[in-house]
Amino acid sequence: MKKSAKAASRLKQVALLGVVLAGATSNLYAADWSDTSISWRYGTTFAEPYNTNDISKNIINFTHVSGYKYGTNFVSIDYLMSDSKDPAAGSTTGAQEAYMVYRHTLDLGKITGKDLKFGVVKDVGATVGFDVNTKNDNYSSKKHMLVAGPTLMFDVPGFLNVSLLALWESNAPTGVDRYTYKTHPMLTAAWGIPLGDSAFSFEGFVNFIAAKGLDEYTHETKPETDFDGQIMADIGKLTGGPKNTFKLGLEYQYWKNKFGNDSSGAAGSGAFAKTPMIRAEYHF
Repeated sequence: MKKSAKAASRLKQVALLGVVLAGATSNLYAADWSDTSISWRYGTTFAEPYNTNDISKNIINFTHVSGYKYGTNFVSIDYLMSDSKDPAAGSTTGAQEAYMVYRHTLDLGKITGKDLKFGVVKDVGATVGFDVNTKNDNYSSKKHMLVAGPTLMFDVPGFLNVSLLALWESNAPTGVDRYTYKTHPMLTAAWGIPLGDSAFSFEGFVNFIAAKGLDEYTHETKPETDFDGQIMADIGKLTGGPKNTFKLGLEYQYWKNKFGNDSSGAAGSGAFAKTPMIRAEYHF
């Protein structure tokens, strides 16, 4: 099988895994509630390490979140389609990438039957999960990452969860056997907060990730900051239609030292993304 065909097959496998996992976890844990959405976002100043170009990308996302008696499940799959400034290997056309995130958070208060509330924290959880990706550019990322750690759930309108996770990450790019980085921590927050009684909400996540030692090419990695936030409008609430169904908004990504690459070193400006986007999503 040719390399391009292998890459396409792996992209499909990642997407299929996410869809199957979303359905399986909902059935296994008898979900009390769930929200599934498909979204599209677009920006023209995406960045990739060792690439000095501003890159345009269309991103299709599938997200499923559900809650059951003892916790929550979260699945997100991005299918990223670059323009020709981020080319596929051996091609002048743009690269494609699939990136999947899965998190399972156990609510320790519900499991133990105890009130774990303190201050502005309403409950404490334990989170496990994984990231996996594949991309058909010259680097040909095949990231595998396991995560685990405690989570604090804050008492706010909507939700705000903050986790301290250990990361066990490896990759196997073109020409390199699977390489395991140094285990490293990540402080991460995710939120979805309505702005008063309006039709608008502030949603997103931020990750502060420590350096992970030497990479597979013996470059020293750097700590990274990845912020992705959006202001979304509930179009149904604005127009008198069905609420929490169609949302439209603006998104911004700030990602310094992307994937641990030094934005002030050889990886250059491509390791520092500052990307405004438009975003549309449909919930069902």
